Amino acid sequence: MNHRFGAKITREMVIRMIADTLLLNAALVAAFAGNLLLQVVQNSSASGPELFTEYSQAYLRSFWFVTLISLAVFYLNGFYTRGRMYRGRYKLLIIAQAGSLSYLTIGFFAFLFPRAIVIPRTVLIFAWALTIAFLITARIWSMLWKNLVRQESQPDIVVPERRTGVKNVLVIGGAGYIGSALLPKLLERGYNVRLMDLLVFGTEPIADSLNHPNLEIVQADFLRIDKVVAAMQGMDAVVHLGAIVGDPACAIDTDLTTNVNLEATRMIAEVARGHGVQRFVFASTCSVYGAGDEVLDERSALNPVSLYARSKIASERVLMSMASENFAPTYLRFGTIYGLSGRTRFDLVVNLLTAKALFDKQITVFGGDQWRPFLHVDDAALSIFDVLEAPIDRVRNQVFNVGANSENYTIQKAAEVIHRLVPDAELLNLGEDTDLRNYRVNFDKIHRVVGYTPQWTVEKGVKQVMAAIEEGKVRDYRETRNSNLKSMQLYQKVHKAFVSDPARTGWHALGKGWTYRFLEEEEALPSMPVSAS
Repeated sequence: MNHRFGAKITREMVIRMIADTLLLNAALVAAFAGNLLLQVVQNSSASGPELFTEYSQAYLRSFWFVTLISLAVFYLNGFYTRGRMYRGRYKLLIIAQAGSLSYLTIGFFAFLFPRAIVIPRTVLIFAWALTIAFLITARIWSMLWKNLVRQESQPDIVVPERRTGVKNVLVIGGAGYIGSALLPKLLERGYNVRLMDLLVFGTEPIADSLNHPNLEIVQADFLRIDKVVAAMQGMDAVVHLGAIVGDPACAIDTDLTTNVNLEATRMIAEVARGHGVQRFVFASTCSVYGAGDEVLDERSALNPVSLYARSKIASERVLMSMASENFAPTYLRFGTIYGLSGRTRFDLVVNLLTAKALFDKQITVFGGDQWRPFLHVDDAALSIFDVLEAPIDRVRNQVFNVGANSENYTIQKAAEVIHRLVPDAELLNLGEDTDLRNYRVNFDKIHRVVGYTPQWTVEKGVKQVMAAIEEGKVRDYRETRNSNLKSMQLYQKVHKAFVSDPARTGWHALGKGWTYRFLEEEEALPSMPVSAS
C-alpha cells in the first residue's frame, strides 16, 4: 500500500475526521436505540427506563473506543490522505472494507475485555451495518453536492468563440521544450508568430517551421528591455515560456534564477501592458503545490519546496497585481512534462526512465510513492493554444492546472508502466528520495472553462519515446543539450572563462553537438542557457 505516514494535517482532513466521528456515533446511538426497542418489544416485562439507563451507560463507556479504533482504521485505509483518488465502485468497496475491519477489531477487543467494553453483539452488528451505510451515503451526497455547486458557480464548457482580436502572437522562449511543440499549432491555425529566443541550441528544435511565411525569428535575450520593446511591436498576445526550468538548474545560481524567472517576467509584462497587449499567457508549474497528501485544485494552499516553485509563485502574484480590464494574464500550471518535441529533455522522469530502460536495461526509482501529475509536452502546448483561442473573459486573470485527473501517478506506478513495455529492463528501487515534492492535482477547471482535453497518456508517451530511440533519433540521452541541469553547469563554466578573459570576443564553447556563441555586438552575456521549458 503506497501511503505516507506522518502526512501533513490539513484543515480539510480535520473536517472529514470530525464528520466521520459524528457519523460513527450516530450509527452507534442508532444501534443501541434499535436494540433497546427490540428488547422492549420482545420482552413485555422489561423495564424501559432501566434498559434505557443501562444502554446509555454502555454507550458512554464504549463510544470513545469505537471512535478511536474506527478513525485509526479509516486513516490507514487512506480515507484522509488518498480518499479522492478512489473512484466509483472501488471507493465503495474501500469504505465497506474499512468499516468491516474496524468493527472486527472492536469486537475482538470487546471479547478480550468484556468488563471494560460492554457492547452487545446485536448492537455491534447493527452499528457495523449502519456505519457503512452512513459513510457511503455521506460521501455520495458530498460528491453530488460538490458537482451541483460547481455547475451553479462555474460557466459551461466554452463554445467555439475563437481568436477574438488575436492575430499576432509573440512567443518568448519559443524554441524550447514546450515552445517547439506550440509553434506548429499556431502556424497551422494561421497566426502570425514572432519567436524570441537566444537559440542556444540553434534552430534545430524548430527546423520544420523555419521556412513558414508566418514565422518571424528574433534571436535575442529577453532580459534586455530594448529587445523586448522591439519584439512587442504590433503584437496582440504574448506567450511567456522563457525561464530557467527545474529545481536543480535553478539552484545553481539563485540570483540569476530570480533575475530570469521573476524580474524578467515583470519587465516583459510591463512592456506588454504598455503596448496595449491584452492577452498574456504565463507558463507556471504544479510544483507550486510542493508536498501534500490531498488532491489539489487551483484554490489549494501553495507549499513550494524549491526556488523554482517560489519564483513561479512570485511571478504569478506580480502578474495578478497588474491584471486589469485592458491586461488579461492567464497562468498555466503545467504538470510533470514528458514526451518528444523539437527540443526534447531527458532530465524528466518518464523520458529519463524510458531511456535508461532501453539504453541501460535498468529502471531506477528512488522512493517511488511520490505522486506526480504527468503531462505530455504536446498537451502542454495544446493548453496554450486553447487559452489563446478562448473568449478573453473566461481566461482573464485565471489560474489553470494543466493535465488530466487520470494521469496522476506515483513514480513507482510510472516506472511499472515502462517496465511493462520494456520487460527485459530491471526495475530497481534504490531507497528513499531526497526530493520533497509529492502532489496530486485536479484538472477539472481547465476542461470546464476552456474545453481543454489532453490527448496523451503516460503509456502512449513512453511508446513515443521508445520509437524515437529504436529508430536512432536519440543516440545519447545523456547529452548536455538534453538536460537543463547540465546546460546550466556548462553555462557557468563558459561564463567564468569568458569573464576571466573579456578579450576573447567571438569565443565558442562547444558542448556535445551545440554551441554557445558570445557575439561582439552584445553588451552582456546571454543570461540563461535554457530559454524555455
